[in-house]
Amino acid sequence: MKRFLTIRRLSIMFFGAFAVLVVGIFVFQRYWMDPGDRCTAKGYWYDLETRICAQPIYIPDITGRPAGVTRAEASAQANEALVKLEDQVAADRRARVAATEAERARVEAMRQQ
Repeated sequence: MKRFLTIRRLSIMFFGAFAVLVVGIFVFQRYWMDPGDRCTAKGYWYDLETRICAQPIYIPDITGRPAGVTRAEASAQANEALVKLEDQVAADRRARVAATEAERARVEAMRQQ
């Protein structure tokens, strides 16, 4: 009586399953993991879930502030500039009011003569 699972057949099935697993590992490495390694080697970011290689964006390019300046420092500098502009507008307004008052006084003096 011949048995179906002989040593020879078991060894062929084992080496066949082993070969399929090894090929699967190489395919996984080549088509799933290596793109991430190539992407990070170029200095990009690789998302393993979506398999997207994206170029990182430099934050000062987006915000327009110089490199090394924190958000608080940039905000303080912008606020200083705004305060200077407001002071300049207020000084112009005071100068206009003073000029108007001087002109009214001159006109009043001319009427009284």
